[in-house]
Amino acid sequence: MQECFRWYGSTDPVPLDHIRQAGATGIVTALHHIYDGSAWPASEIAAHQRTIEAAGLTWSVVESIPVQNSIKIGSPERRVYIDQYKQTIHALAEAGIRTVCYNFMPVVDWTRTDLMYRLPSTGYALRFDAVDFAAYDIFILERHNAADDYNNGRVAEAEMRFKAMDNDTAERIERNLIAGLPATERVYDRPAFRSALAEYRDIDADALRSNLFDFLSEIIPVAAECGVNMCIHPDDPPFSLFGLPRVVSTAADARAILAAVDLRENGLTFCAGSFGARPDNDLPAMVEEFASRIHFTHLRNVTLEPDGSFYEADHLDGSTDMEAVVIALTREELRRRREGRSDWKIPMRPDHGHLLADDIGKSRINPGYSLIGRLKGLAELRGAMRMAHRFLDSSI
Repeated sequence: MQECFRWYGSTDPVPLDHIRQAGATGIVTALHHIYDGSAWPASEIAAHQRTIEAAGLTWSVVESIPVQNSIKIGSPERRVYIDQYKQTIHALAEAGIRTVCYNFMPVVDWTRTDLMYRLPSTGYALRFDAVDFAAYDIFILERHNAADDYNNGRVAEAEMRFKAMDNDTAERIERNLIAGLPATERVYDRPAFRSALAEYRDIDADALRSNLFDFLSEIIPVAAECGVNMCIHPDDPPFSLFGLPRVVSTAADARAILAAVDLRENGLTFCAGSFGARPDNDLPAMVEEFASRIHFTHLRNVTLEPDGSFYEADHLDGSTDMEAVVIALTREELRRRREGRSDWKIPMRPDHGHLLADDIGKSRINPGYSLIGRLKGLAELRGAMRMAHRFLDSSI
């Protein structure tokens, strides 16, 4: 696989030189200052690309072109933003950038309650605490009828947790949930967040899925004409939050999305951490089923807990059989190589590294995106990928 690193642009505390030192060759990035649904100007794409190439790296994947909220809720003005999205695809293709990751999560993007979960190793991980989340949803946000979305036992646990919280803890959880993690498209205070949720009051999973399919019917043919692979990122976490529908969480969801516009360019970002946060997702089987439509992958692992919580594990540990996932992806790469495809390498990045060593205590760190934890993850995954290639190459 092509080894890539996420980079947030000139304000990223991890410079491109350090990414190159990690051994990565590809950069996963976006024009993060244009997140309002506007078309990306070719001049700004070119400038960003020149910066990356000057460091001896390649802009391999766009993550992400934001899907403007009107597209998700299906309002009339969505047509303007869909047209602007098409313009961005054209501009990226002209620059030679042909893999685009995006998501269709309503209101909240990737979500964690704890950004500094202490590990036995003394490093720190990201964590989603299901009880803390329910306590915030029911008793702090006071979302209308929120308790109806939880069983009685969880409501009781959440109430106990809420009563034991001090103000600092409650504020920290709220900040983590709604104030915006790296690359989050929208940032809220509590009143604005309630207003954003209200926009989805009449949108259930069927309606959101219909709006997604409408979007795909518009953009995938354009991407196919341009030679651009679109790859949707799964919901993170892959279940309903704040009563909102989630439609990219399971194998059945992925199957429906790929069938909605049955072109190779309509594909998946196979995020092992996101899909892996559901115990009913069989990740190696999903890779086998969807292999030909996986255009990009995030290799990270999570440890699932009995109450529905999870935390980011070491990349080769946790609840997902990462070695089996790597073998399945490698098998697909070798199939593409036998076909003579120039794009046979699947871009990957080590996602959500632990906060370790000298990165601990730095004044500026993007949660989950410190250097040393991702460098460690990339090194571990590199070993797994090379062994998979050696084993599978010799068995052909």
